[in-house]
Order: sequence, then structure tokens, then C-alpha cells
Amino acid sequence: MSGLRKVGASFVVPGPSGVAVRDRLKGLAAGDEKVLRMVGDHLGSLASQDLQARCAAGADHDSERWARRKRVLTAESSSRWAGSLTKATHDLWALARRGLAAHIRQLEAGVSTIRHRLSLTLGEKGSKRAPGGYRSRREWHAKARRMGVLEDRLAAAKADWAAGRVRVVRGGKQLLNTRHHLEQAQLTEPQWRARWKAARRFLQADGESGKRYGNETIRVSPDGQVSIKLPAPLAHLANAPHGRYLLAARVSFAHRGETWRDRVETNRAVAYRIHEDTGRNRWYLTASWTIPPVQSVPLSGVRGGGLIGVDTNTDHLAAWRLDVHGNPVGAPRRFDYTLTGTTQHRDAQVRHALTRLLHWAGRHHLAIAVEDLDFTAETSREKHGRHKRFRQLISGMPVARLRARLVSMAAELGIPVVAVDPAYTSRWGAQHWQKPLTSNNRRISRHDAAAVAIGRRALGHPVRRRTAPPPHDRSDRAGHRTVQARPGTPGREGPRPRIPGPRTRSVPPGRGANAGDQNVQHHLGRSTERRFWQQDSLPLSL
Repeated sequence: MSGLRKVGASFVVPGPSGVAVRDRLKGLAAGDEKVLRMVGDHLGSLASQDLQARCAAGADHDSERWARRKRVLTAESSSRWAGSLTKATHDLWALARRGLAAHIRQLEAGVSTIRHRLSLTLGEKGSKRAPGGYRSRREWHAKARRMGVLEDRLAAAKADWAAGRVRVVRGGKQLLNTRHHLEQAQLTEPQWRARWKAARRFLQADGESGKRYGNETIRVSPDGQVSIKLPAPLAHLANAPHGRYLLAARVSFAHRGETWRDRVETNRAVAYRIHEDTGRNRWYLTASWTIPPVQSVPLSGVRGGGLIGVDTNTDHLAAWRLDVHGNPVGAPRRFDYTLTGTTQHRDAQVRHALTRLLHWAGRHHLAIAVEDLDFTAETSREKHGRHKRFRQLISGMPVARLRARLVSMAAELGIPVVAVDPAYTSRWGAQHWQKPLTSNNRRISRHDAAAVAIGRRALGHPVRRRTAPPPHDRSDRAGHRTVQARPGTPGREGPRPRIPGPRTRSVPPGRGANAGDQNVQHHLGRSTERRFWQQDSLPLSL
């Protein structure tokens, strides 16, 4: 046990801090779309200039430079548009900075692993905690060259970090690379150009409490009427007073519509974003706002009535209900999803699986226990070597998307979510629960057993079914030897049943048939000592 890593404590996951709803802008006139494109292109060019200025400042950026940037943007748009532009630029730069830090950590881990394996002799075996040496001289030479490449990348990344330099693509690096692979993406150059322009437009505004309907830049009335404050160079396009442009389309949020309407009627802050889907030729408006943190239920209260343990996999969720003592109840459940096709299709599959899981938990008024997974540093080939399929398996698991969806959807339904440490749940679950739960009529998979292990860890029970007897005298003086049975449980002193297997293969048939029958053994208080008894006569030889 000394080689095992320490298992962290379970905790109740806090709810989301904000919500976002979206609705389609139906019935837009051709003139409305033209104005939206003109405004988005103009503000997008300003966003690109501001991002360039922010990246040039690097880590030496201060409030004075921020004020100077905002004054430049205000002259070309408005004060509120300038505030939204600078905030978006800061968020984008900070995101790139965090990505650079994660890239440096991954490079350091790769270099450290290769250096360790190069220091070992060829063919030296490794352990569970550290890999062994390379198998051949050819592989050793190839990895030595790769270590040099990784060291060069690491030095360049650290130099960028020290200089405060980041690399950002407005519109997305993936879409930019698609330009060189139009045939594989099944796109023409005009189609890609339309997507690229739409991705680089800027039509989003932060809310402001106390102002009319919670936003002065993009204003949406309670009846769904949308108006936009035009930038100064485009003020001549206004069709409403005070330099505003009124859209012909109206919005009505089907989801959280009453909550949104209550906010705008009381002039509380609501942020809006307008974007175009060029593939469908549609325009959408997204409203978002922050919500106060929900008071989470204490862990002791969540454990009161049992819970549902869930094991996350690449194509399904394996779930099993457990009572308060950690015993599986009923049959395991499986919620399938497929991660093929478009992003919208994959997201819909995940949401559908989570909806079925949450409805099942809601019917029984139970919490959900999941693993606190994070595979950001577990997909490198230096760590897993030639196990390409295993790396693809880890990379394909929708950890971040599923976790975010589960927390937000569970908070909406009032279902607590408990996060547990994922250490050894699959291994110990299969070791201690897969075989005992398997019967002739029910086959238990390794994932079902892992769900039981996750649920028991969330309930505060050990994963294994029995603990060893007390170490000093193997009696009950230092405590009972099982973790399920309590001192007052009848039959808790009974021996374990004899299960045929590798350890009892050499035992003759019938041997130990009465091992579990206490009535045929001479124990104090058993029925064998209450039978009629008569002493035999003495032998004549005495």
C-alpha cells in the first residue's frame, strides 16, 4: 500500500455561476442583415487592432495603457462598445496565457519522461510508477532526437512566457487551418471565406445594471424587440432616435424566458451576443447573466439516502444505485451516446444521455457521484508509449463537456453532484465487485463495477467489500472484521462461504459442506449443546 497515491476527499460540486439562453432572430430583412454585417465587420477590425496592441504590451500592461487603448476605440465606436472590446481582448489574452502555461507543463513532463528512460539500460523493466528502458537501440536513438526537439520547443515556450508573448488567432486556429484543406472539409473558398468573416465579427455587449433593460448597447425589450447602438462611423444607418438601429425580428426565449423577462423588467444586467450561422443562413441572439451562488447541500446530507455512482466512458455512462450502506440496489443502468458527426450532434447526444440519467435520479430523489476527471496531462505518447489506442481512448472521452453539462443541468433540477477522486476506481471495482455481482442471469461489466466503487467512495465507505481482521490477535477485541455488518447484526460471526475456484480446486467433493452450519459445530449457546445427553458407561477394563 505504500506505493499507492493518496486518495483525495469527496466534495459536493458547486453550481454554475451564470446561465446563457439563445433564440433565433427570425424574420430579419435584407437590410437588417446588411447592417449587422457592417457593424460586426467594423467592430471586428477594431477588436483585431486592440488585440494586437494588447499582445504588444505583453506582461508590462497596466491601467494607463488600458485607458489609452479604450480612448482610441471610443473615438471609432462608443464608450460602451470600447469597454466590451477591451474586456473581450483581456479575456482572450488571458486564455492564451493559460494555454501557454499548460503547454509548458506538458513539454516538461515529456522531456522528463524521455530523459528518465534514456538513462536506463536497454530492455530494463519498469514499474507501475515509472516506465522502463527502451527496447532497442534504434528506438533509443529516435527518442534521443525527439527529446532534442521537445527541449527546443520548451525553450521557445519559456522565452514566450518570460516576454509575455502569446499567439492568438481571432476566428479560431482550426478554421484558419481549414483554409489549406478545403477538399477534406468539403468547403469551397467562398463558403470558407463567409465562415471566416462571420467568426471574426464582433457583436457582443456586456450588461449594466440600472440602465434601461439592463444593456444600453444591445437592448432587448421584454416583448422581444431588439435594437443596437450604432458605432459613430455608422450612425447614418440609424432608423430610430439616439443613433439606434431597430431590427424587424423579435426574440422569445423558450428556455428561462420568465427569468430573463424578470431581469430586463427590473433593469438588471444582461449581456448579449449576435452571431451568424453561415451554414444554415441564420442569425442568433444569446443572452447571458450571472446568478448568485447556490447554497450547496453538505456532504453528510447528500449521503443520507444513498446515491447513484456513475462511471464515464467514451460511448456510455455506467450507473448503479447504492443505498446508504454502500450496497448496490437493483440492476445497473447504461446511458449510451455516440461522439461522431458534427459538434452539435455530439453535444445533443451528451445532453440526451445526461437527461435520462438526471430523470432517473430525480425519480428516486438521489444525488449523483462522478469522478473528478482531468485528462489534460494524460494523453502524451511519452507517458503511454505505444498505446496509441489507449491515448485515443482517453482523448475521446468528453470529460470537460460532460462535466459542465452535468453540473448545470443538475443544478436546474436541484440534484446534488458529488465529485470523488478517480484513483483506482476501475481497478478496485473490478477486483472487489465484478465477480460477486455477476450471476447466471446478469453479466456485470468492469464499468458497472467501477460505478459501484465510485458510489462507495462518495458515501465514505472503502471500495473493498471486507477489511482484514484486527492485526494483533485476529479477534473482535479491536473491532469487527467486516465493514458492512454492525455489532448488533444477527449472523455477523458466520464464516465466509466456500466458493469453488482456484483456491479450493484440490479440496475433495463434500469437504467443508457444513462449514457454514453453526448447528453442527460445538459453540457455546448453539442448538447442538441443548440436545439430550447421556454419559456412556465406564469400560470394564477400569
